[in-house]
Amino acid sequence: MNRAAGAWLALAALLAGLLAGCAVAPPRPLPAAVAPVVPRLHEVAWNELPGWQEDDLLAVWPAWLADCSVMRMRPAWRPACDAAARLEPSSRDAVAAYFQTWFSPWQSLQPDGAAQGLITGYYTPLLHGSLKREPPYVVPLYAQPHDLLTVDLASVYPELKGKRLRGRLQGDRVVPYWSRAQIDADPQLLAGNELVWVDDPMAAFFMQIQGSGQVELPDGQQLTLGYANQNGFPYRAIGKLLVERGELPASQVSMQSIRAWGKAHAQELPSVLAGNPAYVFFRRLQGLPPGAMGIPVVAGRSIAVDPRALPLGAPVWLSTRQPNGDAPLNRLVLAQDTGGAIRGNVRADLYFGLGDAAGEQAGVMRQPGSLWVLLPKPVSASGLVRR
Repeated sequence: MNRAAGAWLALAALLAGLLAGCAVAPPRPLPAAVAPVVPRLHEVAWNELPGWQEDDLLAVWPAWLADCSVMRMRPAWRPACDAAARLEPSSRDAVAAYFQTWFSPWQSLQPDGAAQGLITGYYTPLLHGSLKREPPYVVPLYAQPHDLLTVDLASVYPELKGKRLRGRLQGDRVVPYWSRAQIDADPQLLAGNELVWVDDPMAAFFMQIQGSGQVELPDGQQLTLGYANQNGFPYRAIGKLLVERGELPASQVSMQSIRAWGKAHAQELPSVLAGNPAYVFFRRLQGLPPGAMGIPVVAGRSIAVDPRALPLGAPVWLSTRQPNGDAPLNRLVLAQDTGGAIRGNVRADLYFGLGDAAGEQAGVMRQPGSLWVLLPKPVSASGLVRR
């Protein structure tokens, strides 16, 4: 047996000890749940969608046409997408008529029949950096290192389909990859893998949570970085750690409050960040960061969903509230992304766009909400949701 083959077998053998550290490899690497998801969809009438008559449906039309470039490859969706390609709508009523002609709304329910779930937000960070390490740009963002081994566990354990295990070779043994604390403490571990250096460790940390972002260089050029891989450790929320330490009250934990704490406690920040051992590696991309479908997500009109509960790419009616308020937020969105923390039948992450303003909204978005997936007629729901 050669060394490489032995490494793969040894990596698989580490399953028992490292299962807690394996995760689905999504575009935005957040904590993965292992509980099974059972789709539960109930067909409803169009007038049961809150605010259906008020949404500016023309705003989602270009995104739906882009969505159809992928969806039309699926036989059940091709007729509706072909019809969209022939349509040049001039009003929101024309778009509404299209969807009502080609689709039926199905409400997604929790396994116990409950209609509400959690709606959160995400965004694309905009950081400032340099291709050279020079003050103030001293925080590296890394490409995937060459010594990171990844094995698809389904090849050994079919019941773990979608799970991947990471590690590195140490002599003839496969051991866990370096943790965040180890990587941050010793820059030599990943020397040569730096893609860019940025000026803010908190911004770099949140970009890893989001899984992609853009970096503006001193000359104004912008680099787009997307998720490449991660080190195999489970994500740990540092907000929870700050609460446990008595640094923040649980009711006030948000991206903004964590940023403010980090700015005020620069000396303590490294130990807090080390509390999340997961570490994300990036790759350079052209254009805007894509979602899980490989096409750019659209601010206010793209959501991340659990593809085990809702078909990726489907139009979804979202009914929730605006961030940090009670004003209704009812609109047609597209299920174009996924995330390790997005698990369940009534769970979505709404994309708010690029930069700090979008981050301010995404950081406080945590509202109850309901979801209705639009499925093409006359196919039944059971034929379109991946179980």
